[in-house]
Amino acid sequence: MFCEYRLCGKLLNKNRKLNRESVFKNLNFESYCVKKEYSTMSISAFRKKKLLYVFNVFFDINNSGEIDKKDFEIAIQKICDLRGWPAGSPKNTETHEVMFKIWEGLRSKADKDNDGQVSVDEWCNMWDAYAKDPSNALEWQQRYMNFMFDLEDASNDGAIDASEFSIVCSSYGLDKAECEDAFKKMSQGADEVTREQFAVLWQEFWQSDDPSAPGNFIFGKTSF
Repeated sequence: MFCEYRLCGKLLNKNRKLNRESVFKNLNFESYCVKKEYSTMSISAFRKKKLLYVFNVFFDINNSGEIDKKDFEIAIQKICDLRGWPAGSPKNTETHEVMFKIWEGLRSKADKDNDGQVSVDEWCNMWDAYAKDPSNALEWQQRYMNFMFDLEDASNDGAIDASEFSIVCSSYGLDKAECEDAFKKMSQGADEVTREQFAVLWQEFWQSDDPSAPGNFIFGKTSF
């Protein structure tokens, strides 16, 4: 049983000097969180850990406990700063367009209560549906997968290497050395990962319950 973050998110906003991990370690979940059993009972504990990791690190950028448009605005600025794409440049404009299309796709499909935010529960349900039938992936999910590959493929040569991969993943606050190890596990020792290989690994991340599956490492973490 996982803890609903909505109330916890308010506490996090009052503790901006603390990161999410340190706040959660010091919270008494019994006192501060209203626990509810998710309807996503088909998701294993291992897969839930992966889903929550991506939710917290790559989407809920402002640590509110939910995903909203503001998270995407912050992510866009982070990406453009990383790549040196100034406001008004073609790549900056393209990043805004692609990321907001991803947000609208995510919001329209996952935000079942239409509150302009995507909760942990809504997030897990959506990716569980994908895992059951990845051939029927939502348009925004495919768009996000390709966006991440293109972002990591800084050389634009159609493949990602360890350096390109670790630079992007570490920009989200991950340890760069761990990201490099994750790439080795993901690529199974190869120097590069192509777009076609990335697509297979991507699907494996959301579906697999095998801790050793190479797709588990596609977001820069070596263990869950």
